[in-house]
Amino acid sequence: MELMDIAFPNLGIYLKNVPKSFTVFGFEIALYGVIIGIGVLAGILMAEKVAKKSGQDSDMYWDFAIYAVIFSIIGARIYYVIFAFDQYKNNLLGIFNIRQGGLAIYGGVIAAFATLFVYAKVKKQNALLMADTGVAGLILGQAIGRWGNFTNREVFGEYTDNLFAMRLPAAAVRSSDISESIAEHMSEGINYIQVHPTFLYESLWNLGILALILLYWKHKKFEGEIALLYLGGYGLGRVWIEGIRTDQLFIPHTAVPVSQALAAALTAGAIICDIIVRKRLKDKKMKEE
Repeated sequence: MELMDIAFPNLGIYLKNVPKSFTVFGFEIALYGVIIGIGVLAGILMAEKVAKKSGQDSDMYWDFAIYAVIFSIIGARIYYVIFAFDQYKNNLLGIFNIRQGGLAIYGGVIAAFATLFVYAKVKKQNALLMADTGVAGLILGQAIGRWGNFTNREVFGEYTDNLFAMRLPAAAVRSSDISESIAEHMSEGINYIQVHPTFLYESLWNLGILALILLYWKHKKFEGEIALLYLGGYGLGRVWIEGIRTDQLFIPHTAVPVSQALAAALTAGAIICDIIVRKRLKDKKMKEE
């Protein structure tokens, strides 16, 4: 394979010279950033559409998005640096260089939710209704944003020969992302790795969660239930996807991937919260009758 090629051999897809960036007036622009930007815009438009259909002020979500995007990027970076601090302890200024990657989506999600609740309190809005509306845009943005990992040749899993197996030139990826299992399948003379395209799995999973959110919206039993559906549904996907990735961040002094543990906790928490609230609503209805 040539350095910039990407292939999905079992699907018969062979892509030549897939760029990581392009140049405009002498400035290099990373495709990763462009794709993330498209994801953000699509997410805001989705939230706006859901807001209009549910009778809310859709302009409010454009206002909120300004704060959400800023603090989500900060949160995503902080989360990554905390659990990958060994990379930065001898070069603290490197913490501020996000052009080299290093954004953890769960850090962004946590920051987005925190920003939403503060915003809702200041603006005297229903935070749970805003959360239900916002997660439709959030999951769409995540589905699109994962394709930035595709152009960056990152966020892939262990060796596989399944239908979706992806081949990448070994020289095009970080050496730290090539596990022993992947290396063992690189016989002499082969200059590529063949791996799970976990970015693709997550993108497709997220689109499935978005479909559920849109279909279930009119059937929700209480404000905040759609947000719980997002937290539980997305978390469930991350539990298994995180388990096969090779670029995991671990809980200090353990072999437990931090995002996998967090995803499992959020999934369980979302299910428990949904059950508790539904039971309380049922009990309340029975008393009223």
